[in-house]
Amino acid sequence: MTPQQQAAIQAMTDWLEDERELGRKPNKIEIAGEFDLHGMRYYLIKYKKTLFGNWLLGVCGGYEHPSDTEHCGHVFSEMTPYNPITAEQEATAMVEMIRQYWMNQAAMLEAAQPQDSQHEPQEESSGIFHGFVLLNTSECDLEQVKANLLHDWNISCSPETGEERDPGEEKEGVLVCNIDNFTLALTFVDAPVPNGEAEHFAQGNYLWPEAVDVTKTHVAQIIVAVLNSSGSALDSGRMYTKLAASCLKLPNAIGIYTSGTVFQPELFLEMANFMKTDDAFPLLNLVYFGLVRSETGMNAYTYGLKSFGKDEIEILDSRLTPSELREFLIDISTYVVEHDVTLKDGETIGFTAEQKLPITRSQGVYVDGESLKIKY
Repeated sequence: MTPQQQAAIQAMTDWLEDERELGRKPNKIEIAGEFDLHGMRYYLIKYKKTLFGNWLLGVCGGYEHPSDTEHCGHVFSEMTPYNPITAEQEATAMVEMIRQYWMNQAAMLEAAQPQDSQHEPQEESSGIFHGFVLLNTSECDLEQVKANLLHDWNISCSPETGEERDPGEEKEGVLVCNIDNFTLALTFVDAPVPNGEAEHFAQGNYLWPEAVDVTKTHVAQIIVAVLNSSGSALDSGRMYTKLAASCLKLPNAIGIYTSGTVFQPELFLEMANFMKTDDAFPLLNLVYFGLVRSETGMNAYTYGLKSFGKDEIEILDSRLTPSELREFLIDISTYVVEHDVTLKDGETIGFTAEQKLPITRSQGVYVDGESLKIKY
């Protein structure tokens, strides 16, 4: 066995040992074949959970050179039976699924991140919204999503005559629809969100006690993204909410991982419907208001203001009750987003002539990067 094959066996073993996968070493594991894809070498790996169990199929690779022992991150198994006739075809499909997922992730995250480390928020990061609709079965009815968009929001992703509306394009679980200034994109990924990320962030949803347990049942996902060439973050936020809500009405949709938490479908849809009744802006669908209790008081933070080109806001060591703190943070965020206000380091803010709460900008405590701290 070559050093590269030994490395592939070890990588597959390490992956299976993770508690989110098999949770232990396989009883038996060996190389079953190899193939090349996209200029890289991949290994078919078969393994057994137990001594008398069936052989199962795994894949490991992305090795650029014969001497490489570091793969490119393409290690996966759906724990389906190993069939020597179809193994390479199934492994290729798994690799393509992983590549598609990470290409979508990289593109959206690169677009959403500021391009430098200056102290002022970067406008380039505004107007881009994305999330992950979690599914408890490996099915994705994009035709139903298109029907929901048309029925609930009068948004058509079907071919129409006219220069401002392009036909929706759907290929192998991908739907891209150009409508006026918007690009709507859906990508079905027949695998859960990697590394337990969704389950981790579901822990923070204090409005949904069952969030973690329900999130653990997801086996697939739809990556949802909206971009707006006109640069209006408010319009992008509205469109993203409508698109996500249309996905959440699928019978196998159990939540949406977005804005630093996992939202319950019923609550997300209820909040989205306020756009129909009183044309309210769906801030609560787009910005999460986290609460953390510590020995020195209550702490609160926003997660999602960056999509509007604004700094996230934190309130630390407050003596307010959780409900008071959350309400105050919602009021501040509504003011910032709907009136396009940029809060700055050294300023004060308040809702009365007497209220002057100091603002400082420093490294975030509960959010990545720098954040605005309001003393309250």
